[in-house]
Amino acid sequence: MSQQLTSKVGVVVIGRNEGERLNKCLWSVIGGTPPVVYVDSGSTDGSVSMARAADSEVVELDPLIPFTAARARNEGFERLCQLEPNLDYIQFVDGDCEVVAGWIDKAAAFLDAHRDVAVVYGRRRERNPAQSIYNMFCDIEWDTPIGEAKACGGDALMRIDAFKQVGRFRADVIAAEDTELCVRLRAAGWRIWRVEAEMTVHDAAMTRFGQWWRRAVRTGYAFAQGAHLHGALPERHFVWESRRAWLWGIWLPVVCFGAVIAFGPWGWVTWLIYPLQMLRLMARTRGPLRQRALLAVFQVVARFPEGIGQIKFLRNRLFGLQTAIIEYK
Repeated sequence: MSQQLTSKVGVVVIGRNEGERLNKCLWSVIGGTPPVVYVDSGSTDGSVSMARAADSEVVELDPLIPFTAARARNEGFERLCQLEPNLDYIQFVDGDCEVVAGWIDKAAAFLDAHRDVAVVYGRRRERNPAQSIYNMFCDIEWDTPIGEAKACGGDALMRIDAFKQVGRFRADVIAAEDTELCVRLRAAGWRIWRVEAEMTVHDAAMTRFGQWWRRAVRTGYAFAQGAHLHGALPERHFVWESRRAWLWGIWLPVVCFGAVIAFGPWGWVTWLIYPLQMLRLMARTRGPLRQRALLAVFQVVARFPEGIGQIKFLRNRLFGLQTAIIEYK
């Protein structure tokens, strides 16, 4: 079902090999004015043709420059402003999401009524949370508290003046670029708000452990990069998360392996710290026992790929290397 967009709101959709998910995304926002801009990051599945068939304005990113979601959103924004220079708000949407009917009008009305709010977002739901435990984890992750927030996700309606004021997304941030943008928006005096409204339906399509592992590596990289950019006081952005990844994903395994080498079979006792941490996390979480147990196990296991992500960022920084997007689909 198409959105009936007001004349002051534009839409930028980004994607890479999203297939039918992109088709659903585009048709959920096509039909209003101004035009929808789709930005493609080197798809090989016919996404560009699909977007053109849906009457979207298409921007194809130069493959010689590393792809990032941040870069795609920025270039889509620039093209949208060329087409419609008098817009007030912009809705960013990931190509694996379908926008819920009525969301954009509700979000625009909220920004109209709250002039100090730069970003508004609602409930992003997972399309098939029962398909896999990994999809279930995503659905839980999207369920953030109502009210003022520190950050938004990739789907959000933004005030264009505020977006321009802080210099848009950082194109070199490969993940959690929306969170990094929100750090700068809040530092400039703007507010971020989560409203009680359905916003998008997301399709993670995550059914394999390897996909979850790569996504966790990307998260660890994002923690490291975020702490590097904004880790100083007062923000301390992603500092705790980075230290947690180093502690549980790198230093403790080194200590535990060292204990095994030094004390033989008795050294294996040190590894009990991991199941004990799982029990601690399970006790702190609400919900059904099975869900709490699964969350606790994967929260602890996630520290290992997050640690790998930290090392990847450190390596790239030391040797001046660039890292493109870390894909999990």
